[in-house]
Amino acid sequence: MTGPTIGRLRVDGAALHYEVRGSGPLLLLIPGGAGDAASYDGIADDLATDYTVASYDPRGMSRSPLDDPQATQQVEQHAGDAFRLLELLSPDAPARVAGCSSGAIVTLHLLATHPERIVRAVAHEPPVVEVLPDVTEHRALLARVQGTFRRDGLMPAVAEFAAGLRRPGAEEPIAAEAAIELPPQAAGRAERTMANMPYFLGRIVPSFMAYAPDVDRLAALSDRLVLAGGVDSRGELPYRPAAFLAERSGTELVHFPGGHTGFSTHPAEFAESLRKVLSAWKTGGTAADLTGTPDLLPFG
Repeated sequence: MTGPTIGRLRVDGAALHYEVRGSGPLLLLIPGGAGDAASYDGIADDLATDYTVASYDPRGMSRSPLDDPQATQQVEQHAGDAFRLLELLSPDAPARVAGCSSGAIVTLHLLATHPERIVRAVAHEPPVVEVLPDVTEHRALLARVQGTFRRDGLMPAVAEFAAGLRRPGAEEPIAAEAAIELPPQAAGRAERTMANMPYFLGRIVPSFMAYAPDVDRLAALSDRLVLAGGVDSRGELPYRPAAFLAERSGTELVHFPGGHTGFSTHPAEFAESLRKVLSAWKTGGTAADLTGTPDLLPFG
């Protein structure tokens, strides 16, 4: 398959790099963490057989420079960027949107503020810890991480942050991929991700994880919201808000293959699960219709 079509969109305070593949109704994929448009390379071509698949580098990441490199970052502004992309790429029809991690936080705010532009929104493990009953503990974690970042630098802070996200008692994963020589495209993606880490940890994490979604508003929009978690993520911090919001909305938490980054570790299965979720609602089904499949298990 040929590569994506590349575009640039001028927004308030930044210029966004975006990529488009395929044809059909628009599916906007919102990256999370320190990732960029290439985060979804493993699933975009697959999904492009059914959709016009677009992704982008969020403002301040990779190829989307800020006018002011020191500008503070807010969920609302990032959701505004996603809205501008919807207006550009699907001006006459509502779109489908899927986001993972911090990209899922953007997805929640985009749905809450512009529901008329969205047919279906899939939020995979949005770490909106403000909705959790033990939020005080997580605020303390974020304060410690920021203190470590200022005092000891990036990698100790990343390690502390990662440890805080794991389920209690879980062992640190072995980074076997560190010994593997990556192909040039993947190596370039990894290099950009590492270059984005100081910005992500220093300015995205504090503001995004302090964001409190409008729970009642999301519950009222539950007919077009899919809350998702990884099969392997049960008990981990980013999983818990998705489960909480699904319960508050009276819907089922849909499980996708893998863990927090299942789109990267299980790309084919993740793409198929996303396609099934979108197709179920397109044809009038519900999450319950999918729970018999191994990739989409009911919450509980």
